[in-house]
Amino acid sequence: MALLPEISKRKIYEKKGFNSIYEFSFKLAGLSADQVKLALNLNEKFLDKPALKGLLQNGEVSINKLSRVVSIATPENQEELAELVKILPKSALETLVRDEKFAVKDLENSNQNGFPKPLFEVKSLPGQTELKLSEEVAKRLLALQNKGIDLNQILTELLDKRELEIAEEKAQISQKIENQQGGRGQKPSRYIPARVRKIIQKEHGTKCSIPNCNKPAEQLHHTQMFALSHAHNPIYLAPLCKNHHTLAHSINLKVQEKRLLM
Repeated sequence: MALLPEISKRKIYEKKGFNSIYEFSFKLAGLSADQVKLALNLNEKFLDKPALKGLLQNGEVSINKLSRVVSIATPENQEELAELVKILPKSALETLVRDEKFAVKDLENSNQNGFPKPLFEVKSLPGQTELKLSEEVAKRLLALQNKGIDLNQILTELLDKRELEIAEEKAQISQKIENQQGGRGQKPSRYIPARVRKIIQKEHGTKCSIPNCNKPAEQLHHTQMFALSHAHNPIYLAPLCKNHHTLAHSINLKVQEKRLLM
């Protein structure tokens, strides 16, 4: 697969008696026409991206992993992507690409004031994120609306109050953790206390905390590395799905490597 671009360029298949690169690849390596097209297309896309083209040519990583990142690859990010392709599984690369495309779309949809526009108009939301209200709650809200009461104001006040309560509880837990660390030293435990898990779930629910990701949270990620903090401070914890947790650790690894080189 890695040799196909060079074989095509030098027309080695003709010297071996084959009519095309496709016939050559199928009979000698069992490669389909789609696989050959993919290799040749990646070579073309990576002409101005030597870091990624080098991976394609030397076969250091699979062509399937390279195909995952081609849509977001640029001359500016090629070196970073080349490093990530080496260490991340395909599923995590797909998540990385999806996140990058969402970020670009948010930027493109920004209005003149610099605030991002929603990806979906309000009228299209029910099919995407339909609210599930109990019959009792819906009845009470409708009654208030019929009285001319602004439901948006009521709900905004309730949501603000909820966020404030969560922030205050997290701050209390954080302060308690800091006080405990300031006392006699104890061997740090990897076990995350139930109270910490509870407030994180109260804040984020059961899904990954990364915007636009709707996958179940599988890990609590320490944004402040546990190896350095030796604490499970809820202010520095985020629930992540498997792929975003893998991405987060790859970023931490890259940061550590850069620090060692400074």
